[in-house]
This record gives sequence, C-alpha cells and structure tokens, in this order.
Amino acid sequence: MGEREERDKADWRYILMALTSSLCWNMFGLSAAMDSKPNILLFLADDLGIGDIGCYGNNTIRTPNIDRLAREGVKLTQHIAAASLCTPSRAAFLTGRYPIRSGMASSNGYRALQWNAGSGGLPANETTFARLLQQQGYTTGLIGKWHQGVNCESFNDHCHHPLNHGFDYFYGMPFTLLNNCEENKPPELDVALQAKLWLYSQIIFLAVLTLAAGKLIGLISIRWKIIACFTFAGGLFFISWYSSYGFVQYWNCILMRNHDVAEQPMRLERTASLMLKEAVSFIKRNRHGPFLLFVSFLHVHTPLFTTAKFLGKSHHGLYGDNVEEMDWMVGKILDSLEKQGLKNHTFTYFASDHGGHLEAQGGSAQLGGWNGIYKGGKGMGGWEGGIRVPGVFRWPGVLPAGTVIDEPTSLMDIYPTLVHLAGGTLPQDRVIDGRNLVPLLQGRAQKSEHKFLFHYCGSYLHAVRWHQKDSGAIWKAHYVTPVFHPPGAGACYGKGICPCFGEGVTHHDPPLLFDLSRDPSEAKPLSPDTEPLFDTVIRKMGRAVEEHRRTLTPVPAQLSVYNVVWKPWLQPCCGTFPFCWCDKEGDTTQSL
Repeated sequence: MGEREERDKADWRYILMALTSSLCWNMFGLSAAMDSKPNILLFLADDLGIGDIGCYGNNTIRTPNIDRLAREGVKLTQHIAAASLCTPSRAAFLTGRYPIRSGMASSNGYRALQWNAGSGGLPANETTFARLLQQQGYTTGLIGKWHQGVNCESFNDHCHHPLNHGFDYFYGMPFTLLNNCEENKPPELDVALQAKLWLYSQIIFLAVLTLAAGKLIGLISIRWKIIACFTFAGGLFFISWYSSYGFVQYWNCILMRNHDVAEQPMRLERTASLMLKEAVSFIKRNRHGPFLLFVSFLHVHTPLFTTAKFLGKSHHGLYGDNVEEMDWMVGKILDSLEKQGLKNHTFTYFASDHGGHLEAQGGSAQLGGWNGIYKGGKGMGGWEGGIRVPGVFRWPGVLPAGTVIDEPTSLMDIYPTLVHLAGGTLPQDRVIDGRNLVPLLQGRAQKSEHKFLFHYCGSYLHAVRWHQKDSGAIWKAHYVTPVFHPPGAGACYGKGICPCFGEGVTHHDPPLLFDLSRDPSEAKPLSPDTEPLFDTVIRKMGRAVEEHRRTLTPVPAQLSVYNVVWKPWLQPCCGTFPFCWCDKEGDTTQSL
C-alpha cells in the first residue's frame, strides 16, 4: 500500500506540474500577444441587416467566411450603431464620439453628405483612430467607401479627405454608391427635389413659348427684349440645377487613389475586383507590420451591382447575391492574411454601419436588408432594426473562440479598443463616448461599461437605452418615433426613408418604454399599469438625458444646406472641369 500511495502522490504531482506549466505557458502566450502590437483588420458593410448573415440566424443566404470569424472568435448580440444612416454613423465609428459632437448630425432633411463637391465633412480637428494608430507606428489604409467629405474651399485642399484623417493610403469611393452610378437605374439622389425642378423648368419653358406665340400672332403686346430676358433667366435656372443633377454619375461615382481621381465615372463591373486587389496588396506590402487596414465595403448598398459570378446564385435575388459576393471578398482577404502567416497576429472585426434599408425596393423585389426580429431599419433614429448590427471579433489565442456576448456595446467602442491595442492614449481634450471592449471580449469583464446609450435621428434625440446592470433589464424609452407609411407598414415606403422631425414623426409623452431583455422586438410598450417601475425608470432616463446634453458643446453644422449643396469649384476632377473623365485602371483586374 505504501508504494501505491507514493505512486499516486507522484502522479498527482506530475498532473499538478503539467497544469501549472500549461497555465503559465498560456498566460505567457497571452501576455506576449497582448504586449506586441497586433495588425488590425476592420470590415464594415454598408446597409447590411443583422438578419442577413448565417451566424445571426439566416439559413438561406450563404456567408461561410463571416460565420467562420464568429466560430473562431467573439460574437456580440447587442452591437449598436451611433446613427441609423451612413455619414453620421461612420463619423461616430471613426472618432468614438456621437456625431452631434463633431457637427455630423443634421437638423434639416439632409442627414448624409449629398455630393463629393459639398463643403461639409468630418472636421479636421476631429481625431480618428487611424490618426492615433499612425502615431503609434502603424501603417494605415482605407479601401472602399469614405462618405466623410473631400474638400472645404478649393478642389484640392482635401481638408476632409482620408489622408487628412490619419490614413497613409486610400483607394476607393470618397462618396457612396447610388442608383445614379449604374445606367438605366431610377435616380436616387434628391428625387423629390429633382421632380420639382423639372416641373418648374417646364412651366418656365411653356410660359416663354406662350409669350413668343402670343407676340407672333398679335394676341400679346410685349417687347421681344422682355421675352429674351425671360428666356435667358429660364435657361440660367435650368443650367444651375441640371449641371449638378444631370451629371451625378460623373460628379459622385468616382474612384480615388490617395488624392488622385483614378476612375471618373466608375466602371461598376470591375469595382469589386479592384477593391479586393487593393486590400490583398496592402496586406502583402505591409506584412511586416504593424498595420491597420479598414475595408469599408460598397456592398450591400443599392444599386447592388454584382459581378456575373454571383448573379442568380442566392435564394434572395439580387440582394442575396450581393451579400454572398461580399462574404466571398471577406474570405479572400482572410486567406491573404493566412498566406502571409498573419492570422494569429491580427485583430479582425466585422460589422455594418447600420441596419438594412427596408424601403429599398425595385417593383416587387426587396433590395434592402433584413433586420431579423427587430423593428424598423435604416434612417429610423431609435427603432432597434436601424441600429442593432452584426459585431464579430477574432484574434486567435487572445480572444476565446466561439464566445457569444449579450451585453450592450457600440460601434464607437472600436475607437478606444484599437487605441488600447496599439498602446496609445485617448485624447484628453474631448469627450470619448466609446468604451474599451478588450476586457469584455476576453472574458475578464462580465458587464458592458455602457450604462446609457443615446439614439439620435440627425440632431434630434429619439430614444435612450439604460442598461440596469444589477437587474439585467435593458430599458429603452422612445421620445420620438417615425410615422410609418402606409400606416402599420413598419417603414416609410411612401417617402423612401423616414424623417426625423415635423409631421413625419410622433412625439410621445410619456415616452414609449420597452424592456429589451424581455421584448427585443419592441412589440409591447410598457405602461404604469403593466410595469411597477415605469415612473422610476422614466425619471432616471430623463436625468441621464439632461446630464448628456450638458456635455454637448456647439460646433459648426457640417450637414447644413449650404455645406451639402454641390459647389462646382470643389468638384474632384481628373481632367479640366467640367470635362471630367478618366480611366487610369485599364484592365488591371484581369488576374482576378
């Protein structure tokens, strides 16, 4: 028995030593990985709904590469955009701040930048995560969509350009895709205003024609000089608006490489290949790192231009084809990481800038995304479907694989997270609304640092979320909601996108209150009769709104009407304005 006891003790000592050694090695590996600066790869889709990919419950659109990221990393189920529209959401993503703090929130009907030749954009005094990582020795690149402005006062001052905001390299669209970018598609930019301008032009033309005819047959006594003045004024009016809206494809649908225009207008049939080639090339050039690569997809915004290889392959028409093409591009870029031996040394992130566009339709075909069980979509300030988006992270050996986190997080959190990973420090001269996600992603923290999140529609506060950590409740109060058209439809189909103010919204007093932990679809608003804590919760959230508003300071409105209108002297042009046409890419995509 004595010998057996000795053997048992020896076995236990061996097991204990092995476990201790394994733990030490794991901690050493984790520490070594955290001490070094990882490469950073960010994927941001455009208008993708949370219900459009497999790892969030879609079993008919095939997204194996995004799903692989989720299996090998961490998936967030309450990842919230700071705005439900492109320009303000991306401004918040880049700066870690609510867009109202940078002037990228609108109080008029123009809630996103309308032209490359507008003067509004992300202010030069805003500090992006790219700028801070650049200061930490990172090579920074942006491939794809920008939509944060280009110029301020001249066609080449580039005050809002990516290279003026911390990116060493830019290849992509300074604007965003539109139906106007594809031939034979109905116009998408300012459709209602264009219709009015056409009507006014026709009225002026008919009035001049009537005066001239009346003069010729002697019914009207009027001098030809007056008719000529009317004709000249009408011609000026027509030229003043048609010179912009009549050539949207040339003014907005362009590709730039750094400060130079590379294609004007874009040739959409090869854009995806060009973007993919540029992303793979950036990784290869900077494989010795550290690098930040922000792949800002043009997918899946209308007009959903999809290459022939993917047309008709999905079960969801053109939209599904476009999603599957984007997933394929994600896979190719991930493959390039592995080929360079960088997979385990790269922090990878995938998200969408906001929810799917419910009103995007072509006849009976749905051309916008699906937001799962969540109410509303793109352009709706507070409803969950417009702001709850996919959020997937991967860093092998550092982030636990196959993890799902059901805590409120924000796209603004990427800012402090990246700065932490790069070893930088956050700006101390401004409010940063994002929170470092690393402890939560690693499992060292169980709760999100966010207590309140504020949901804006333009510059108007529509809703507030309160994460009551002690009870697990996630309260959400809606002060303003859009009026759906037709009534009960769940979207603003008669308007193209829901408004933020005026007759198109309903103000609620008391606010509509939901507990998202019990009712994530926001189907049954609570009342004092059904929720004993109703008054307490509303008061608490009201005080939070007051405190939040005290942190806001007045800044220039980047999306004012003056800043968003087309200014010909600001137009990026690869020729001599107005003869802007070039194709510097040639057939460079043939190898793909």
